[in-house]
Amino acid sequence: MKLWVLGARPRTLGVGVTPVVVGTAAAEHATALRTLGCLLVALGLQVGVNYANDYSDGKRGVDTAARVGPVRLTASGLKSPRAVAGAAAVSFAVAGVSGLLIARAAGWWLLGLGAIAILAAVLYSGGPKPYASAGLGELSVFIFFGLVATVGTAYVQAGDVRAQAWWAAVSMGLLAVAVLVANNLRDIPTDTAVGKRTLAVRIGDQATRALYRAVITAALVLPFLGWLAGQMPVGALLALAAIPLAAGPLRTVGYARGPELVRVLLGTVLMLVQFGVFLAIGLWLS
Repeated sequence: MKLWVLGARPRTLGVGVTPVVVGTAAAEHATALRTLGCLLVALGLQVGVNYANDYSDGKRGVDTAARVGPVRLTASGLKSPRAVAGAAAVSFAVAGVSGLLIARAAGWWLLGLGAIAILAAVLYSGGPKPYASAGLGELSVFIFFGLVATVGTAYVQAGDVRAQAWWAAVSMGLLAVAVLVANNLRDIPTDTAVGKRTLAVRIGDQATRALYRAVITAALVLPFLGWLAGQMPVGALLALAAIPLAAGPLRTVGYARGPELVRVLLGTVLMLVQFGVFLAIGLWLS
């Protein structure tokens, strides 16, 4: 069981859960059951994509002994490819069943959105032409871990979407992008060696570091801009309390190499969670 937990990459699960919390706070009203349903969808999708990525990269030979980061179940031989693929399928099934219950309460069209999300998760590193290798991973993460997770949750809760949910969704999406950018920055040497053409590989080391700084900065500034525009309440400014936590990763990314970039990655996840929690509290108080 411990290996399955490690394979799910638990230290990054806040990337999927936090936008649901923020979307719930951004909604005009919310219920505990719908919140639970959205959380199960988010966790099912994220754990599923982690297992699917483990399976696909292991089968393709992308994950090698030189790769730094979490345990790879398939590539290391700790679990069979069939077992890892099965774990991904079970995770997606949890997301699907939860999504079915949500759709029954909030609108059947949400099933189509859920199907697209699962397909995007599978094709991220699977299929004949995985789009992660086409440099499109960051765009997908922005859409599904930012816009869909946050705005979708707000809609499920209240049946409509207020402007503050869109502002919050863009911030959460940008921070999710920062997590992937940090991950792919760490993997540039090994991805290059096996021909995996992520965005980081395509634009190079220094440009990837600059991109990381840019998306972090933009995400942190957006609550203030939303407040200035009159579309976010003053309570949203509480999210700016996450700025001190961003200082460490922003500084470290300038010089970190190899295993040191794991600290940047985990620091980014922690900052995303803190930003989201503070933003959610501010929206609730408002």
